[in-house]
Amino acid sequence: MTEVFLPPPGPPQFLALDAELPLRVYERRLPHWRQPGATYFVTFRLGDSLPQEKLRLLRQIRTDWSKKNPEPQEESRWVELARDISTQAEKWLDEGVGRCVLREPGVAGVLARVMHHLQNEYYFLSCYCVMPNHCHVVVRPYPGHELEKILGLWKGNSAVEINRHLGRSGALWAQESYDRIVRDAEHLFRVVQYIGNNPRKAQLKREQWIRWIDPSWETAGWGFRDPEK
Repeated sequence: MTEVFLPPPGPPQFLALDAELPLRVYERRLPHWRQPGATYFVTFRLGDSLPQEKLRLLRQIRTDWSKKNPEPQEESRWVELARDISTQAEKWLDEGVGRCVLREPGVAGVLARVMHHLQNEYYFLSCYCVMPNHCHVVVRPYPGHELEKILGLWKGNSAVEINRHLGRSGALWAQESYDRIVRDAEHLFRVVQYIGNNPRKAQLKREQWIRWIDPSWETAGWGFRDPEK
């Protein structure tokens, strides 16, 4: 019989989606949901990590969805669209398209250092994995600090250092990120294990990725559960 693992109670500083609180929705190429105090699963990527052919396919998914879901559109269908697009994009990202500059430990270290810089001041950074051309992260912005601002700081500050390190110039990151509010502890468990297992799933060598989880989460039983261990 296969053992079923039930996640322990939510880890320190985790706040799930609150059905009693209002949601703010804004739309770029994708819909984004915001709720004060909520915890987010975010994927942001390098600008060259998805070729134009893949981006056209993602736009086609959105176009086909709009035809099948005329206004007024149900929020549950919006959530499904955002999940489908981000899931498909993440599969393509694991193919390792582009220069994959984050594969270099020194470059990945720059991004990790930038993300830790304002920890416990602007946000609580729970865990992350820096992959060769993208990064997965779980983060909870503190009151007064929007997720967009945090991502902008991470991308802007890391781009300056990484470009200097590589002797290049110009845009480094794709503008839009994929993000979802974590619904509950069960959803969080799946997200954390997805992040932890991403390097193995993408068949990367150990020196090609960096991952981290807050020590208080490990103490609370929320560490990465590697299949090989």
